[in-house]
Amino acid sequence: MPAFVAFLRAINVSGHAVVKMDRLQRAFSEAGCAEVRTVIQSGNVVFHAPGSSPAGLFQRVRENLRLLADQEVTIMFRKGPEIDRVVRSRPFDGVPHEADAKWYVSFLLSKPKVSLRLPLVYQKEAVEVLRVSGREAFAVSRRIPGKAMYGFPNSVIEKEFGIPATTRNWSTVVKVSELLSGLAGATGAKGGEVWR
Repeated sequence: MPAFVAFLRAINVSGHAVVKMDRLQRAFSEAGCAEVRTVIQSGNVVFHAPGSSPAGLFQRVRENLRLLADQEVTIMFRKGPEIDRVVRSRPFDGVPHEADAKWYVSFLLSKPKVSLRLPLVYQKEAVEVLRVSGREAFAVSRRIPGKAMYGFPNSVIEKEFGIPATTRNWSTVVKVSELLSGLAGATGAKGGEVWR
């Protein structure tokens, strides 16, 4: 069975659409997903999809989550190999390791229809969008001047590209990739080294 990841937008963020992980897992299992696992609390679900076409399964997942969260939930589905490619592409090679910087991957609902000159630098939000590849955007955020908080690229990316997105810290994406590798190894598929 192929492995997939569902990245849920605006789940368990600043008290918004709070969903317990066991209920989230159950919503996927009841939709027909197999070997459902969650990764941290921000709405990342790894699962296997039985059958040859996952479209119906994805729709059942959306319906279950709408009932669970009492609102429409935007979900960015990705195949396991797509996440593996993101990690193996080493998107932050050449980006200096700064004490006051964080690396992020934004998963877009679709490919951008607009082409913007990169990098995009937003001083006020302390965000720099480095590149876009397919349905992923890669950004660095820094501490906002005069504040004890970091910039978060999601709203900037949604505004600039006009596409719903959900953003994850690079370490979370690596954890998801590691879990996928473990599931692949358990089913006899080829696993691989994960770049950090």
